[in-house]
Order: sequence, then structure tokens, then C-alpha cells
Amino acid sequence: MSRILLKAFLGLLMRVLFRPKVEGVENIAGTGPVILAGNHVTFIDSMFLALVVKRQVLFIAKDEYVTGKGLKGRLMAWFFTTSGMIPVDRDGGHGGVAALMTGRRVLEEGKVFGIYPEGTRSPDGRLYRGRTGVSRLALMTGAPVVPFAMIGTDKVQPGGKGLPRISPVTVRFGAPLDFSRYEGMDRDRYVLRAVTDEVMSEVMRLSGQEYVDMYATKAKAA
Repeated sequence: MSRILLKAFLGLLMRVLFRPKVEGVENIAGTGPVILAGNHVTFIDSMFLALVVKRQVLFIAKDEYVTGKGLKGRLMAWFFTTSGMIPVDRDGGHGGVAALMTGRRVLEEGKVFGIYPEGTRSPDGRLYRGRTGVSRLALMTGAPVVPFAMIGTDKVQPGGKGLPRISPVTVRFGAPLDFSRYEGMDRDRYVLRAVTDEVMSEVMRLSGQEYVDMYATKAKAA
């Protein structure tokens, strides 16, 4: 009930203020597991994605979002968990495995799982090389991958900080990608890379971003 009320309130506010344009949302099946994989340009991306998709979209989030103290911390924890965020300690030695297993569980329950294959927000608005977690999930669960593109959210919240600005936003979904031909090959690194690159190619086509063949984390470090 909390999720429905929150989505209704924020959805109305979003439609009034931003008037987002949504394309291809019919590509998301009404039932069964679905992986939504797209670009990540600012913090508010997940909010827009969750609000334009009819089904609940679950994401992995840093556990620090729900471990704050005091009234502010409790309010943040309520907001993020109600919005579909699943807290995971991604900074620990097994953070990647925990995130992967959480995504697998969500999909095996027949739900929608949102993932940003770049692994972090783009440091400069370009699209960076995808990590293979998305392909592992697709091959382990058989779930179709629906690529998506966030366009204009970086203008709404430049740098991922501060209050959102009023600016046009488009959320564009592509046709589902079926990787059943690679069933049982989720440990083959060449297959995982090929699948990930196919997903990122579709995201690039949908977003119109310039592609950079390196990890975003390395670009940030540089």
C-alpha cells in the first residue's frame, strides 16, 4: 500500500512538473521475470524508471541509504525500500556476488529487476563499457533483457546532486533481447562479454550517447 501511494503521489508530481515522454513501455511483459538494463547518468534515473513502469521495479542499492540515524535516516530508509531498492553491502569483498544473487532471486520470483551495466553513473554523459553481471543474470535465469535509455535526466539533476530542475525527460525502451541460445554458458567469459556488448549496443542506439570502450570506474579514477 505504501508503494502504491508513493508511486501515485510522485507519479502525479512527475507528470505535472516534467511531463516525461515514454516510448516502448509495451516491450515490458505484464508477467514473468524481466531484466531492465540501461544507461545511468544521474541519481534520479531509478526514480523515473520506477514511476513510468507499471510493474514494480526492484534495484540493488548501497546499504548506506537505509542505515542512516535519526528521523532523516528512517525517512530515507522508508523511501528507498518503498521505492523498490534492495540494500546490499557492495563495498565488501563479496559485494558483487551478493548483488548478483539478489538479482537472481528477484528474477526467479518472476519480478522485474533493474540494472545499470556500467556499474556506476557516467562521469561525463557518455556511455561506458558494461560489466557482465547483466549477462550472468540473463543466462542463469532465462529472463529477457529489455534495454532502456534515460534521456535528459542529467539536465534534471546535473552531477547527481541538489534539487531537481524542470527539464524534459524521455525514457525509451527497446525490444526484449532473448539470450536463450546461450543457455548453460553463464561461465563462459567470451559469451558473457558478447551478451553484455549486445545489450550495451542497444542502449547506445536508444540513448544516442557516445560509447567509450572502458569501464566508468576507471574513467572516474583517471
